[in-house]
This record gives sequence, structure tokens and C-alpha cells, in this order.
Amino acid sequence: MTTAPLPRLLTPAEVCACVRQFRELRHWSQEQLAAISGLSVRTVQRVEQGDSASFDTRRALARAFDLNDIDALNKPFLLPTDEELQTAQAQFERNHITLAVTPVTTGRQLASLITSCEMDLSEPAFDLQREAAAEFASLIDYYREYRDCHDLYSETDKLDIYDELQQHIDALRQLGVSLSHGQRKVAVRMGSGAPVSANVLYIVAFRLGHEPSKIVTPKEARIL
Repeated sequence: MTTAPLPRLLTPAEVCACVRQFRELRHWSQEQLAAISGLSVRTVQRVEQGDSASFDTRRALARAFDLNDIDALNKPFLLPTDEELQTAQAQFERNHITLAVTPVTTGRQLASLITSCEMDLSEPAFDLQREAAAEFASLIDYYREYRDCHDLYSETDKLDIYDELQQHIDALRQLGVSLSHGQRKVAVRMGSGAPVSANVLYIVAFRLGHEPSKIVTPKEARIL
């Protein structure tokens, strides 16, 4: 008879593997994780070397990764088998894609991006403070309205649009938020008609100075 595995605390080596995987999935460097978690780079390095981590260190790391339970790394786990892990990884890869992203730095650039795509998915990669959330929402509303009627603007009028977008970008940077963008093609089906190809623009808000070069996103998402 096979004995069912019992929940147990993670070993330092398992914490190491979890932290490294969570970090690499987000395309963060060890320095970025240290800054986000409030730990020293040396502490992050020690954890990823398999050294023991204190209760508070594990809690800080769980908070940095936005885990629902900040004590998740301090509690007993019923660990999955290798087969279950492989199945979960395969499922994740089927449901997600990886996109390259680059910074958005000017209003003119953002205007060009938004008018070159038929749809967008715009969201923050972390919990924004109230003021930053309001500024980001205002920016989204502004460039979606511009996208819908940009062909009605004269070239002179567009200069004002570039300035307005730049003001939003600068305001977000003052609040510690930067923007990055990526693109993908999707097939959109309208009613019973044949699928139509469309370009989707991803505008993602990151902590200033902690922008990744890639993002992982669900293949199916609510796109506007």
C-alpha cells in the first residue's frame, strides 16, 4: 500500500527553487526582487543559493510576489508529484504566451502605437496607489478616445495630443510608474462571420526602474 504524502514545511532548497522560479517568471533580476521585497541583494542571493531564510524574509518574498497569503512560504505544503508539476507546466504554457516589451517614453510614440493597433489591453503589473491608479485610468481613457477618432485630427491638432499624452506619461513617472508596450496578432470572430486578424497593443504599468524585457500573458483576455 502506498502511503499518501503528508504536508510539510519547505526545505531551504525548495524555497530557493520557488523564489527563483517566481522571480524568473516575472523576468526580474535579483536586484529588482531585492528592491521590491525590501530585502538586501545579498539576502536574495543567499535564499537562491539554498541557505536558510528567516520567517520575516520568507514573508517579505511572498509579499513581493503578491501571493494571496504572505505566510505561504512559512506553512506546511502538500507538495505535488513530478508528474503533477509537468502537467501544470504544460497547462500553463498552453494558456499563456510570452511577449517582448519595450518602454514607452514619449507622447508621440504612444499616439503612434495606439493608432497602429485595433485593440489594446492596458493594465498595471502591480497594485497602484490611488493617485497613480487615477492617472493611469485617465491616460487609458484619453488614448482610447483618440484612437477612435484620430483620423479627424489635423497634423497641427495632433501636436496637442502628443503633449497631453506626454503630460500623463511624465505624471506617472513622478509617481514612480513607467509604461512598457508589446504587441500581438489575434483572430477576432464577430458573430457568425469568419475570424478577422487584428493587432493588439499591450500597455503595462511597472514600477519605475523595474521594467522587464518580457511579460507572460493569458492567450485569452478581455481586450478593448
